[in-house]
Amino acid sequence: MKKGVPAEFDDDIQPDEYQKTQKYIRAHTGLNLLKETIGLIITLVFLCSGGFNLLDVLLRSLNLGAIFTGILYLGILMLATALLDIPFAVYSTFSIEERFGLNRTTITTFISDRIKGFFLAIILGVPLLGLILWFFERTGNWAWIACWSGVTLFTIIIQFLAPVLIMPLFNRFTPMEDGELKDIINDYAQQEKFQIQGIYTMDGSKRSTKLNAFFTGFGRTRKIVFYDTLIRKLSHNEILSVLAHEMGHYRRHHLLKMLTASILQTGLVFFLLSQIMGNSLLFAAFGMEHISFYAGLVFFGFLYTPVNLFLSLIINWLSRHHEYQADRYVTDSSGRQKDLISGLKKLGLSNMAHLTPHPLTTILHASHPPLNDRIRKIIEQDKDQ
Repeated sequence: MKKGVPAEFDDDIQPDEYQKTQKYIRAHTGLNLLKETIGLIITLVFLCSGGFNLLDVLLRSLNLGAIFTGILYLGILMLATALLDIPFAVYSTFSIEERFGLNRTTITTFISDRIKGFFLAIILGVPLLGLILWFFERTGNWAWIACWSGVTLFTIIIQFLAPVLIMPLFNRFTPMEDGELKDIINDYAQQEKFQIQGIYTMDGSKRSTKLNAFFTGFGRTRKIVFYDTLIRKLSHNEILSVLAHEMGHYRRHHLLKMLTASILQTGLVFFLLSQIMGNSLLFAAFGMEHISFYAGLVFFGFLYTPVNLFLSLIINWLSRHHEYQADRYVTDSSGRQKDLISGLKKLGLSNMAHLTPHPLTTILHASHPPLNDRIRKIIEQDKDQ
């Protein structure tokens, strides 16, 4: 956390406003550290008191069968985790976000989002979890391949269903009104021979003042969605540069590459999981009386954490590389690098983004490069042309 305003933002933000942004980042960082610490303490107490085994013994006494027992076991643990998260989400939304002028979420919307998320988890998660448990119960040594195939198919289907069935549960999507902005967007899409099924605005202001834009769908069903907050704060040329950036992700096949990486990672998870199932030492370490696949899933989650950290380094590096490529596409396809820079600045400042993250934080956790680095890269690319 540096005291001075970064050189790239000297003309865009006053020192007192920048200090406000830093206070916002410190507040969220402190809350996240507290949340992780309390979560760790509760997990250790639950583990050392034999909680994993007590829950298993209790559910086994109901004689529901391995699959239904497994669904209940994992469901109760996930529900407990979700309930522990609620106080932190309340404080983040109605204290930190409210204090810094970013919150638009009402208590009704907050509760409604949690209820909808809960039922979605049941409707989508329970059948998928039941299928995974059934595969490991019935298919033996080939279970990890069956699970990998099933989860991959589920993931692909969700990619198509989410924009149509899931996202509208939480936000309202309205076709963009006819006018200059819509004409500019359509003209640019035709110029790039890029088919868009529709251009929509989303009521992002229902929850926050933050800005965003994204594509949904695949192939001919592609839609571009702009937050209503972004439409209000960015100029038409800046909005077009944001569109060009998102289009660059499609042109460079970034979504397909990231989906492929995710599928490969899922396959690795199930393969490693299959290697430790039935290991009596693992279950003894967690104080379990019985060996079961569903409890093994939980314990594998602990063991997989360092592996996931290593893989996330690769995935995050790839994601940051994709962002640079998408920025380059804006320069190559539209020559609107100045509009992109000004648009990125407005996005970063409006969202109170961390302008000077520590390099190690970027390497470990960031899916996007720091704004300073992106702006410098765009300027360098402009000079190279």
